[in-house]
Amino acid sequence: MPSVAPLDIEGHVVAATFLGDMPVFAAASGTIHRLDGGEKVTEAHEGILACVKDPANQTLVTGGEDGKVLRIAHDGSITELAHLPRKWISVVATGPQGAVAYAQGKTAFVRLADGTTKEFTEQRTVEAIDFAPKGLRIALARYNGVTLHWVGTSGAPIDLEWKGAHTGVTFSPDGRFIVTTMQENALHGWKLDGKSGADARHMRMTGYPAKVKSVSWSPKGKWLASSGAPAAIVWPFSGKDGPMGKAPLELGTRANIMVTDVSFHPAEEILAIGFIDGMILAVRIADGKEVLLRRPGKGAITSMGWSSTGKLLAYASDAGDCGVIDISA
Repeated sequence: MPSVAPLDIEGHVVAATFLGDMPVFAAASGTIHRLDGGEKVTEAHEGILACVKDPANQTLVTGGEDGKVLRIAHDGSITELAHLPRKWISVVATGPQGAVAYAQGKTAFVRLADGTTKEFTEQRTVEAIDFAPKGLRIALARYNGVTLHWVGTSGAPIDLEWKGAHTGVTFSPDGRFIVTTMQENALHGWKLDGKSGADARHMRMTGYPAKVKSVSWSPKGKWLASSGAPAAIVWPFSGKDGPMGKAPLELGTRANIMVTDVSFHPAEEILAIGFIDGMILAVRIADGKEVLLRRPGKGAITSMGWSSTGKLLAYASDAGDCGVIDISA
């Protein structure tokens, strides 16, 4: 597979994605690199701690060591959404209706499109945030579980409890499930019953040899892929009870070489799998067919992102080794 426009960025790269069909890379040093008729660099933060793509308007939202939350557009222009002086912003999320969420310590903030901000305070540090796919609702991961809040109403929050440190959180695309990554080598999930989620049922997804740092839903939410093993562990979520009582698929198995990042194709049930040695495979769910996209390289793969057409895959490593792979070729 040809790799176009390889980039060597200094240090760890937090995110590789596309704004439209333009590849962008966010470096931990605080710079955003765009491949737009050559490499263009935007000085964004004094150190980037978090970066997510806002698919609604094809921008990046970033949080940094300078206490700023920024929106970065296709042309590199910057809009400051929030500034908490002398604080580190290591958690950001984007949601429907132009909403952006970020957290500092035990407090999560949701900034609405009109600029108004709502605060939600937890008993423990907020480790991660995700927006529900429908309705303005957020899930906050914390020690011993997840709290669900409706942003627009004053309804009581709902606590989903499970002992241990929950470090990441994601809603399924249909909103029926919530899954967290944990400090231990496991995922934990809840099936949300009805509108409240109060009757949530537990799902334990264990047996990983390492921490799960990357998860990705298939386009229609039938599968959840995860890192943390010498294969991509892919859990079935098509049934009414999700993965309960079912074994996961193991895709792209390599002896003793850990998967560090996973990313599903935007339209097909094809999974990009990045490894600790820099190798990238694409695997088709239907038959497990593998295609080598990149040979082992410099550093572990830290992020991968597909273009909107699914023809290009951007990748980045913890050693700053970045590039774009043309899948159509």
